[in-house]
Amino acid sequence: MSSPVPLPLPVLRPAATTPGPVADAPVADARVTTTGPLTDRFGRVHRDLRISLTDRCSLRCTYCMPAEGVPWIPGTDLLTTAELVRIATVAVEQAGIDELRLTGGEPLLRADVVDVVAALSALRGPHGAPEVSLTTNALRLPQLASRLADAGLTRVNISIDTLRADRFLALTRRDRLADTLAGIAAADAAGLHPVKLNAVAMRGVNDDELVNLVRFATERDYEMRFIEQMPLDAGHSWRRTTMVTGAEILERLAGAFTLTPVPGRGAAPAERWLVDGGPGRVGVIASVSQPFCGACDRLRLTADGQLRSCLFARTETDLRALLRSGADDGALVAAFRTCVAGKQPGHGIDDPAFLQPDRPMSAIGG
Repeated sequence: MSSPVPLPLPVLRPAATTPGPVADAPVADARVTTTGPLTDRFGRVHRDLRISLTDRCSLRCTYCMPAEGVPWIPGTDLLTTAELVRIATVAVEQAGIDELRLTGGEPLLRADVVDVVAALSALRGPHGAPEVSLTTNALRLPQLASRLADAGLTRVNISIDTLRADRFLALTRRDRLADTLAGIAAADAAGLHPVKLNAVAMRGVNDDELVNLVRFATERDYEMRFIEQMPLDAGHSWRRTTMVTGAEILERLAGAFTLTPVPGRGAAPAERWLVDGGPGRVGVIASVSQPFCGACDRLRLTADGQLRSCLFARTETDLRALLRSGADDGALVAAFRTCVAGKQPGHGIDDPAFLQPDRPMSAIGG
């Protein structure tokens, strides 16, 4: 790796509270490397880029979005497909990114999502083709799963917090459980394996379904994953005292199954266990109670072109402004390196000074 040399710094902005322009923030002096992998000052190498395709969603999950009055990002602020692909190209070819996860909002609401997947799957970096995956609510998978697989999509993560239709309606404010289940089956039929199912565990809401969700998944060769609820709701009503912890989830599951730890977690967010000796597996993402920040290798690109070093970051690097001002690839690489250089050691949820991001999850991208 080359020795650090000063590079022109791109604009760092405070994360927007609502869509629209925000003032430039002062930037501390930083030195970044000009070659090699995206390594931060704590030695973490970043190879995973989460790309939000839209902040729009076809559901209104209570822990993510309000029922009405969502301040959508203006269309002119959204990255065009050409801009998105150019950023991804620089990330893969010149910055060492080898995993691209498409998120939202609901990424399948983007009209040209199949074309986006095809363009990203055609990229080649130092490690070869990137893995292109997608997180979705599955509602459009019956129409799109086979086309996405043909375009190069490798796998999907599908959100499903309950198997009860009445509870699904209450949680998502939409009566679409049957469509979600059809989408899961479509992903399986299209070969988008492993099919991973994500559920946010919520006390008094769906924590009585944890065992049933695991049974549903393992009987169909899917992998169930439970996520601790994080402070990313639009209403800022999250309270740690009411959160179902990863330890509680495991205690509940251990009463019904024999759980055997799966070694080799690496930078993956989920700790995984074999269920009753396998092959079924269950994962727990304990982002709050047992943070895995020390191994984090992820960056996030919002649908309006802001690069974030952490889900809970309070600043963003404005790649859209660089693109639209005519910046060359070198400036984009420098922006990635500057973003990574400023990454904090952890998300700081346990810090008394922690502030929830102003943007909700739907605007950041998961």
